[in-house]
Amino acid sequence: MVSLDSETVPLVLPGPRRGPDKASIELARSVASSIAAYRQAIAEAMFEHYQPYARASVAEAPGSEPTTIQVNEPADIWSYTEPVFFQITLLEGQPIAEIGYEVAWDEEHTLGARLRAGQFVELCGSVIAP
Repeated sequence: MVSLDSETVPLVLPGPRRGPDKASIELARSVASSIAAYRQAIAEAMFEHYQPYARASVAEAPGSEPTTIQVNEPADIWSYTEPVFFQITLLEGQPIAEIGYEVAWDEEHTLGARLRAGQFVELCGSVIAP
């Protein structure tokens, strides 16, 4: 388990039977200890992911009650997200950190925020919890 902001989530690290890979441990520690530095970039990517859902919701039900999800800017995203896992995995042969988030507007998918070398890399729209 690892703490990301105020949430504790399962941590998955690659490595042989004798134990996790040392570089993966270091990457996990680095990301977990500096998660605040990634929050803005993750929020912006999630806000971008949210917008088509919001437009579709309004288009499908004109005149109906508004959704309880009120996301007007990226910072609002955090009220509707929950981290569910944190893993270090290999992407193109290189270790990458991935935080899995459940989001209120897309109940069918878990979103994956991918981080490498101190930077947000991408938001994957559908990841599988390890």
